[in-house]
Amino acid sequence: QVQLVESGGGLVQPGGSLRLSCAASGIIFSTYTLDWYRQVPGKQRDLVASITSGGSTSYADSVKGRFTISRDNTKNTVYLRMDSLKFEDTAVYYCKPRLAPGFHWGQGIQVTVSS
Repeated sequence: QVQLVESGGGLVQPGGSLRLSCAASGIIFSTYTLDWYRQVPGKQRDLVASITSGGSTSYADSVKGRFTISRDNTKNTVYLRMDSLKFEDTAVYYCKPRLAPGFHWGQGIQVTVSS
């Protein structure tokens, strides 16, 4: 069963940067497409960024040019570098190995953009 440990969130001022990390176990990490989602209370969980096993990336329009997803298969870890953060980036962020068996949404990690 896949297990995920997310870290790197916190409070940051507008225009600032954060890097989220998500370490996975229980899966053959390198074979999975990895997704970062975010959710604001009362709203649906939205896909923010994805990276395939081959390293191809895609982004939601709202974060394109500001966020960068990357992966290190030697560490079974996916990252989300977030630059030029805006108030509207405030959310709980989740990582997800796409179609991983036994996946359950965890608590995620809070990112708060505030002055």
